[in-house]
Amino acid sequence: MRILLAEDEKALSKAIIKILEKNNYSADAAYNGEDALTYLQSGCYDVAVLDIMMPKMDGITVLKKIRAEGNQIPVLMLTAKSDIEDRVLGLDSGANDYLPKPFDTRELLARIRSITRGKTEANTKLTVGNITLDRATFELSSPSGSFRLANKEYQMMEYLMVNPHRVLSTDMLMEKIWGWDNEAEINVVWVYISYLRKKLNALSADIQIKSSRNAGYSLEDCND
Repeated sequence: MRILLAEDEKALSKAIIKILEKNNYSADAAYNGEDALTYLQSGCYDVAVLDIMMPKMDGITVLKKIRAEGNQIPVLMLTAKSDIEDRVLGLDSGANDYLPKPFDTRELLARIRSITRGKTEANTKLTVGNITLDRATFELSSPSGSFRLANKEYQMMEYLMVNPHRVLSTDMLMEKIWGWDNEAEINVVWVYISYLRKKLNALSADIQIKSSRNAGYSLEDCND
């Protein structure tokens, strides 16, 4: 699951990003409302965490604009303001939840889980062939055994399993998992594909990650 965090306090933003990544989310940071809006218009995110007070464009305006465009991404608003009027304004503008600062990171994670529960509850486990990915425990398993996947491994395997038989380009994988502003080299995709192939082989999987020359990767039956 990919999260956009729009928070102009850079120290706080970096701390939250680390917490999210430690909990196997992929996360990008925006430090002003204009960048947040541009990122969200890309359609690459599953959740948005928006601070209300941001330079260039405030979080409420960002929220109103994406809702006007038909974007129904779950949104959690962050703000130092605790007035009931501000909370009502955020919720009436289309926010799914509201969290005042300062907050405990455990509550932040709980609220993210809460606003995404409708999207993931019925799909806690993904299964393709004899391979299952548990989104709650990050465990990749088959009748032969299991592995607990690290963050980027999990994100990539989830993306492949949500899109079986669809060729995903290297650029798509980079954007979805590492984000636009990441400085990772593009060959990191191949490295993680290699890690996952080894795990699938160890699990005696009846599916494989297939390379399509100059196109990308897809999850296919081993007999294909």
